[in-house]
Amino acid sequence: MLTVENLQAHYGPSQALFRVSLQVNAGQVVTLLGRNGMGKTTTISAIMGILKPSAGRVRLETREIAGLPSHRIANLGLGLVPEGRQIFPNLTARENLVATASNHLDQPDPWTEERVYALFPELESRASSMGNLLSGGEQQMLAIGRALMTNPRLLILDEATEGLAPLVRAKIWEALGQIRDTGLSILVVDKNLHDLMKLADRHTIIQRGETVWQGTSAELEADVAARESYLGL
Repeated sequence: MLTVENLQAHYGPSQALFRVSLQVNAGQVVTLLGRNGMGKTTTISAIMGILKPSAGRVRLETREIAGLPSHRIANLGLGLVPEGRQIFPNLTARENLVATASNHLDQPDPWTEERVYALFPELESRASSMGNLLSGGEQQMLAIGRALMTNPRLLILDEATEGLAPLVRAKIWEALGQIRDTGLSILVVDKNLHDLMKLADRHTIIQRGETVWQGTSAELEADVAARESYLGL
C-alpha cells in the first residue's frame, strides 16, 4: 500500500530526515515510534506532501507520490489526522465532518456521517456544537471522523491519543480496532506502546531522522534492548 525508502527532508539548511524507510501493506496497522524530536511528525509531513522531501521515494502502491502537492496526495487516498487535531473552530462538528468529505476513489461502502456517528456516538449529540467548544477527546474523535469522511485507503494518525484522559484514550483505541477490522490500512504515531502493541501488525522506530528498527509486536516485546535504547521503556 505505502512504501517509503530512504526518505530525506530539510527545514531550510537543516536536515531533519536522513534515511527513513517503512512499509504499510494493505489491511495492516503499522506504527511509527521514537522519542520526541526524532522526526516522526516530519516523516508524516513528508509523506503527505506538507513538507517536500529532498531525497528518497514515497510510493502509494506503484505510484510515486513524493513531491506531489498535499491535496493531490489526499485525493489519491491518504487521510491525515494531524497532530493537534486542527479542526475548524468556527464550524460545527457536523460542518467539520462534511467540509472536506469526498469519495474520489468510488469506495463501494463509503464513510458517511451515520457511520462516523456509529463509531463515535458522542459526536452525534454534539453535531451542532462549534468545534472550539468540544472537549479534547471529542475534537480527536472529530478529527478521525473527518479523515474517514474523505474515504481514504490509508489512514495516518499523528499522536493519536496525546493529552487525552485514560477513558477517552480507551475509546480511541477501541475505535481504531473497529476501523482496522474494516480492512483499512493505518499508520499511527503515538507514545502508548502497550495499546499499540495490541493494535499493530508491525512497528518502525526512528532515531535522529533514521529508521533503526522494524518488526512485529512479538519481536518488539522480546527486544528489551531496542525498547530501552530507542524508546526509553
